[in-house]
Amino acid sequence: MFKVIQRSVGPASLSLLTFRVYASPKKDSPHKTSVKVNELSLYSVPEGQSKYVEEPRTSLEESISHLRRYCEPYTSWCQEMYSQTKPRMQSLVQWGLGSYEYLQNAPPGFFPRLGVIGFAGIVGLLLARGSKIKKLVYPPGFMGLAASLYYPQQAIVFVQVSGEKLYDWGLRGYIVVEDLWKNFQKPGNVKNSPGNK
Repeated sequence: MFKVIQRSVGPASLSLLTFRVYASPKKDSPHKTSVKVNELSLYSVPEGQSKYVEEPRTSLEESISHLRRYCEPYTSWCQEMYSQTKPRMQSLVQWGLGSYEYLQNAPPGFFPRLGVIGFAGIVGLLLARGSKIKKLVYPPGFMGLAASLYYPQQAIVFVQVSGEKLYDWGLRGYIVVEDLWKNFQKPGNVKNSPGNK
């Protein structure tokens, strides 16, 4: 249909160059009118109305649908728990990585101090035989005492903060007990007292 006017032949290095190729229609071909895009058969729209027909569901599809409806509350609960615990787990991992880095580059004398503090906890556990309260009090107390010998400034800050918290808790407990005592002593709340027969 078209005849190439120019040809180019050259070495392989010239193959990277761009050339324009001009083509002209044959002299003997009749002039045709251009065809519009919507007239092409590729773009033609089939005639008639199409209707969507839903296929009947098989028993396998029904059982999968039932299983999804049954598991939906559990999966939503799991997704919610995951979204709540993910930041906590990431912070825990960061804390673990920070602790690992600290232990890799520990200051001199850190591990002997850590050993003494741990040994004090074991001694407290051995001395606390028999009583559950002693087992709760002695090991942390002995470890705190050993730690305060090595880290006195941090121990002072810890005692100040924990003392303030203990005072605050004691004050709250006192207020609650006082309110309960006042409610118990009201004249309307007294039942079956010896004077009321």
